[in-house]
Amino acid sequence: MNYHADFEEDKFYHIINHAVGNENLFRTNENYRYFLQQYHHHTSPVWHTYAYCLMPNHFHLLVRIHHQSEIELHPKYKGDVHKVVMQALSNWLNGYAKAYNKRYERRGALFLDFTKRIHIDSEGYFITAVNYIHQNPVHHGFCRKPMDWLYSSYNSCLSEQTTRIKRTEILEWFGGKKAFVDFHENNTSGLDPDSEFGF
Repeated sequence: MNYHADFEEDKFYHIINHAVGNENLFRTNENYRYFLQQYHHHTSPVWHTYAYCLMPNHFHLLVRIHHQSEIELHPKYKGDVHKVVMQALSNWLNGYAKAYNKRYERRGALFLDFTKRIHIDSEGYFITAVNYIHQNPVHHGFCRKPMDWLYSSYNSCLSEQTTRIKRTEILEWFGGKKAFVDFHENNTSGLDPDSEFGF
């Protein structure tokens, strides 16, 4: 499993990071909300979001990097897609860590130095990754079903409300809302939280 894949235009990636040591990334609902707010602020210029799950001490994302023509509009773009995406990722995580440290009067790193990124190169892998991300809180014992966890994209995929998630495309990959729900309900075995997908 290559966790060091360079970001390239139009490609899908599963992105994972974890808090240092026994720290948590989120202590309150407001922490989760602020994290997502900053996430969209920093990363929407470089990628689209297809799925996410925020856990108390780690997070999972499934994203697709923008086309070259869109990336070139980024003020920090200097001819290298990977570098500008990494800069956006770094600015987001560092900014959240600084705000978190100030809020809770702590010091030092909050996230692990290395953010895992796995290139998703097939339809089967894409569907498996989406399901794994949404099942994460179930397999860590925080809830019984994906719909019960407030801090993932599962319910946004089924809602009629406005969302930044690429909901239409996600549902098309699964074959519609019913197929999306059925897949999640029927594919819960073998999703070990310590598997190749990371945390």
